Amino acid sequence: MLLRIVLFLAMSLTAVAAGFPQASEHDFTIRNYQFKNGESLPELRIHYRTLGTIHRSADGKVDNAVLIMHGTTGSGAQFMRESFAGELFGPGQPLDAAKFFIVLPDGIGHGGSSKPSNGLRARFPKYTYDDMVSAVHRLLTEGLKVDHLRLVMGTSMGGMHTWVFAERYPNFVDAVMPFASLPVQIAGRNRMWRKIAMDAITTDPAWKNGEYTQQPRGLAIASGMLALMSSNPVIRQRELPTRDQADKFLDTQAAEYLKTADANDVLYALNASRDYDPSTQLGKIVAPLLAVNSADDLINPPELGILEREIKKVKRGTAIVIPLSDETVGHGSHTKATLWKQYLVRLLEESD
Repeated sequence: MLLRIVLFLAMSLTAVAAGFPQASEHDFTIRNYQFKNGESLPELRIHYRTLGTIHRSADGKVDNAVLIMHGTTGSGAQFMRESFAGELFGPGQPLDAAKFFIVLPDGIGHGGSSKPSNGLRARFPKYTYDDMVSAVHRLLTEGLKVDHLRLVMGTSMGGMHTWVFAERYPNFVDAVMPFASLPVQIAGRNRMWRKIAMDAITTDPAWKNGEYTQQPRGLAIASGMLALMSSNPVIRQRELPTRDQADKFLDTQAAEYLKTADANDVLYALNASRDYDPSTQLGKIVAPLLAVNSADDLINPPELGILEREIKKVKRGTAIVIPLSDETVGHGSHTKATLWKQYLVRLLEESD
């Protein structure tokens, strides 16, 4: 207990020193949650972080709530870093927590929310992005009594959730900002690397249909695919200029990943994207939408031209691709706010 208190105090002091406020953490439980495929859970726990205080306009509607959704295998904790919170949540910054009420949920199957590794393992309901978005909406409306969002944004998987959220609840949001994502079915190379990672887990004899006693080595291959696809090739070549260095990096990455990750959790998280495809409903989005990708994103490569094509279906949609530079870091550029916070400021001004 003493160690946990010391760690909490250290984290709090670090956040203050870094110039951004500390988030408070909570759980919201949904009773008898029904999943899209007909499966259910008697209790679905959604863990979440908040910063700031809810404000209501003269007509009683919430007017300062911001929803930010995380990427695959991540959690809301990924935003509480200097590169994100330190650029956005502090005094005078674009999402100043003294002015905005910021909600950072852990999606189903992720972080502190209900997930396979809690005990059900492969018997956990096979959730999809639709289930994840629906649960977050219920957290907002039922748990936090938020009836409107000033802004919804998300990175990677959270970016895909942002497209879905804006389609499903078009009058619920004032502004929409998806990062590192495309509003189309996951196919081509994007589907291939996910299937390689999933197959590495499920074809490993040690997986035992999800009833393993130690993490199957297939999880190491999955971690390698995640490291490969989320990286910037220029940075990787600079950091790992020899064969032995590249091999050692992957071995070290796998060893660390096996200590903290769970094969069923990773498998479910990757498989949740299987029926994602907002392309046919983009015309339902009514709020101003600004999509931001980066030129060195291997998962959403700009040379496909998909973002430029699909954004035309969004009534008030704009797309920006951040050019490759010494500052971009591949897919992970989505949480390096210095690269794009000027666009966030512009979106907030235009949607005010």
